[in-house]
Amino acid sequence: MSDGAPARDRASQGPTLLPTLRGYRRAWARRDAVAGLSAGAVVVPQAMAYATIAGLPVEFGLYTCMVPTVVYALLGGSRALSMSTTSTIATLSASTLLAAGVAAGSDDPARAVCTLALLVGALLVLARVLRLGSLVENISRAVLVGIKAGVGATVAVGQLPKLLGVPADPDATGFFGVLTSALSQVGDANLPTVLLALGSIAVLVVLGRVAPRVPAPLVVVAAGILLVAVAGIDRSGVAVIDPVPSGLPLPVLPDLSLVGAMLPGAAAIAVMAFLETVSVGRGVRRPDEPQIDPDTELLANGLAAVAGAFFRAMPPAGGFSQTAVSLRAGARTQASGLVTAALAVLVALFLAPVLDDLPQATLGAMVVVATVSLIQVGEFVELWRINRVELACAVVTAAIGLVAGLLPAVGVGVVMTLVLVLREADQPRAVELARSPDGGWTYADRAGAVRAPGALVLHLEGGLYTANTRATVEAVLARARSEDPTPRVVALEMESQRLVTSTVLDGLADLDRQLAGMGAALYLVRVPAAAREGAGASGWFRGLVDDGRVVPSVDAALTHAGVPVP
Repeated sequence: MSDGAPARDRASQGPTLLPTLRGYRRAWARRDAVAGLSAGAVVVPQAMAYATIAGLPVEFGLYTCMVPTVVYALLGGSRALSMSTTSTIATLSASTLLAAGVAAGSDDPARAVCTLALLVGALLVLARVLRLGSLVENISRAVLVGIKAGVGATVAVGQLPKLLGVPADPDATGFFGVLTSALSQVGDANLPTVLLALGSIAVLVVLGRVAPRVPAPLVVVAAGILLVAVAGIDRSGVAVIDPVPSGLPLPVLPDLSLVGAMLPGAAAIAVMAFLETVSVGRGVRRPDEPQIDPDTELLANGLAAVAGAFFRAMPPAGGFSQTAVSLRAGARTQASGLVTAALAVLVALFLAPVLDDLPQATLGAMVVVATVSLIQVGEFVELWRINRVELACAVVTAAIGLVAGLLPAVGVGVVMTLVLVLREADQPRAVELARSPDGGWTYADRAGAVRAPGALVLHLEGGLYTANTRATVEAVLARARSEDPTPRVVALEMESQRLVTSTVLDGLADLDRQLAGMGAALYLVRVPAAAREGAGASGWFRGLVDDGRVVPSVDAALTHAGVPVP
């Protein structure tokens, strides 16, 4: 049995508490502690920066590192994943809050954020109950490439006012609107702010490449605070963040009047949060660790969002950058996540006054570096080489994200995924078989294979279902018509047909009628018991059985029809 099977069995039995802490070894404690502190040094300032993307006070990002991180540590299946929030989730949250009429910088956004996180969590838990984990994972990679590129470009441009030290235009929306507004104010840029932003970006990029073990976000945050507290650069026009309240987040209740307006955005956030969490978890899984089970991650991510919602947390998801730091530091279990959450609590209790000196340009620089990395030109080039249709999907999704916003991009991306799936599923899967030298049946193009005279033997690869039935029927008819003379028997080997639908049965009945009009008899070979049981409700199929045309082998079909077996 594979690694994935036990995980699936556990998922079917319900949530398992502390799955990554089973058999915990004392020798792991030091590694987990160091990894948790290292990840916290990245995730805490980064989450605060992501809160600004959503138009929220920075403490909402800090709060997201607490309860959601603890809940995932208790229920999640990935041993190294660090749960907080991401730039994609923050951007979608901003769009959703705006669509619901919650203005950026609102005096009291807590209830709105609670509603959003609660909806996201509820949708994830519902998806787990319905066992939709594997279905959600079918979102096309090309669509995700386009969405990430749109997010990266839009969010990076949105930080330009902070990097230049100029006021943001509240009427400027979308990539091009914000870019035009920012460029029109370049002449009014504050030089100390620009220099601080450029220096922060340089430090983040250089340390990320030269010394990846060093928590670069913590370095630039500390440097920015010191420059304000010691050098007084704020007196030169460098803006700092709003005061961060000390203490732990007070409980809050949702505003149920916002549910209808937030539901579409919450659905998009739930999909992206799940995809990011699963992809990060699988990307950092060690070979000796259990497979990441999608249903387990749905539940863990969903309950993390639900629990965090009541404590002012943004919708959470697994982040790659802090997870990579945790992994490099030697994380062995989710005990490292508990350490990260404890660090966030300590920051809220004792370091909030210090954070009041954090420059906005520093946060903007962190956001730019994090989001620009989402624009992977190499992935577009790879799609160009592999499949031009997928490239078109990626480009269209990215363009919609830039022009209309991320929520429409996700919606269009999901629709295009369905189109791609249906396009692939619509391909006929009938392959001709012939007699092999050893007496069995093999592909007709194999060396030494001999076709049965007077018969067309076809193997249905993958079985028939709604999307490919009509195309397959037409392909079989075309093959039969191309034979000279017309075959007396058309045998369809259907061992892959695990179930049937009314559409499949209607298609096969139509095929039977048209072949009969050509003088050929249709035989169904090796139909599995489950499919036969379902098809038994069809009068046409029962008639086929009574005629002896549902048989266990190709040889039986040829013998029944009186066709010589080669």
